[in-house]
Amino acid sequence: MLTKRIIPCLDIKDGRTVKGVNFVNLRDAGDPVELARQYAEQNADELVFLDISATEQKRKTLADLVRKVAQAIDIPFTVGGGISSVEDVAILLQNGADKVSINSAAVKRPELINELAAQFGSQCIVVAMDAKQIDKQWKVHLVGGKIPTEIDLFDWAKEVADRGAGEILFTSMDHDGTKAGFANEALARISEEVNIPIIASGGAGNTQHFIDTFTRGKADAALAASIFHFGEIAVPDLKQELKQQQIAVRI
Repeated sequence: MLTKRIIPCLDIKDGRTVKGVNFVNLRDAGDPVELARQYAEQNADELVFLDISATEQKRKTLADLVRKVAQAIDIPFTVGGGISSVEDVAILLQNGADKVSINSAAVKRPELINELAAQFGSQCIVVAMDAKQIDKQWKVHLVGGKIPTEIDLFDWAKEVADRGAGEILFTSMDHDGTKAGFANEALARISEEVNIPIIASGGAGNTQHFIDTFTRGKADAALAASIFHFGEIAVPDLKQELKQQQIAVRI
């Protein structure tokens, strides 16, 4: 049985880790390199860094951060935010990232997924999708959740898998930052319809939420931010609890 992964997520703005609720009201959560080092020591399985700032110096700044993180930790990490070309991905991988996450750029030009998978291998291409329910339909949103589309979440999940994505990172905007649990019904449906790993994101508030998303949601990994950054749940404690519930995790 494949082990379930616990993935702290660090949203980066202007070189700092930040966290909000429903994608707004950001507050500072610390230095990303130091946080990364702490999570590696706590036995997190992977990390995700999402650069949510938009500056002209962004590419250089992000490459510098990736290099510092790669020097500080020995666990895999994914980097996303504003990635839109083969060149962008090459720079991040060359500086030490293990995977990249693409989102809006993939929706705008789906062929990008094929190009990246062909160039670098599916194993390092994560397609992130932010979605919320509108009239009981899950619709994909772009640009950090600001722009709604008519794209159906489940159709898009199938398409990105067919195009060569190695993983899907699904964030429920309705659940993000609420600490009310993950969107398990939607997660389970995605898991049933595609044959690549699904990372659950948005809504983690307690240990039971992780248990639920691995069992009811059929997620392969669970991502969270504020509960880890602000010390509400420690990764080692969470993993021990999951193990006691017969959920396979790396201790």
